[in-house]
Amino acid sequence: MIRPFVLFGIFLFISCSNSEEVDIWKVYYLGGQSNMDGYGHNAKLPDSLKKKIPNCMIFNGNRDNQGKHEGGIGKWAPVEPGHGYMFKTDGKTNKLSNLFGPELSFANTMIENGEKIAIIKYSFGGTALYPGAGYGDWYPDIKRRNHYDNALSTINNAYAIVDINGDGRLDKLIPHGIIWMQGESDAEYYQESAEAYLENLKTLMNLLRAALRNENLPVVIGKINDSHMTPNGEPTQPYIETVHSAQKEFTDKDDCASYVTEIESYKFSDDVWHYDTDGFIRMGIAFANAVTLLESECN
Repeated sequence: MIRPFVLFGIFLFISCSNSEEVDIWKVYYLGGQSNMDGYGHNAKLPDSLKKKIPNCMIFNGNRDNQGKHEGGIGKWAPVEPGHGYMFKTDGKTNKLSNLFGPELSFANTMIENGEKIAIIKYSFGGTALYPGAGYGDWYPDIKRRNHYDNALSTINNAYAIVDINGDGRLDKLIPHGIIWMQGESDAEYYQESAEAYLENLKTLMNLLRAALRNENLPVVIGKINDSHMTPNGEPTQPYIETVHSAQKEFTDKDDCASYVTEIESYKFSDDVWHYDTDGFIRMGIAFANAVTLLESECN
């Protein structure tokens, strides 16, 4: 049974006698698996990205794969290096890691238009859309709590805060896009999981759009890639072509979706699965450019 949509605490539309008392933030949800988590190294960043990004906030939801209700708790904080893999939060304090994900250069690119940017992030490495594939799944039509639930909790918890940057002014958060980097696990395990990817992707994106209260919300899909860096040069994802076809069909048939294919040209790190530092920087920029173009057409 599909779970009820998240309720935003009155969707954080704060009624004020003077509209100037409310700060407007453009919200983007970033989700997926490990290449959305981020394995870029903070120490290798250019100086321009080693500091906090002005006018950018992030709510990075607590990761959980055990069905606990702590999944999705978090704390709003400025966007800066350290929101990649191994980031941790207890909802009161954020513990930054030595790694970053595409959120960093995404935010840095998006502020070029002079607007306030709010990122809501929940991702979990090794997860699939298909139940039984990967280390966990996002399949919504299932009784146990999973990463779909954690994503909704992350969104709900993020929207429950009325002053996300603590400046004493009320904030209005307006959804502007979904960025999705995932599919490697569905392409790795079974032909069945790969063949089900299109319908599962449609369902999940529709549910996330509904949770964010905009059925035409721009969706950007990052193209997954295979490093072929296994000892024998075998593919890490035997069914990747099926998932590629599903991702392309989804974006081809959805007027408010875009397929970022340039990711296939990025270099991998030595761990076979994840991009190098430069790849994560380029990925965030590519996502920002893609969603900006969609916004002009869909919002």
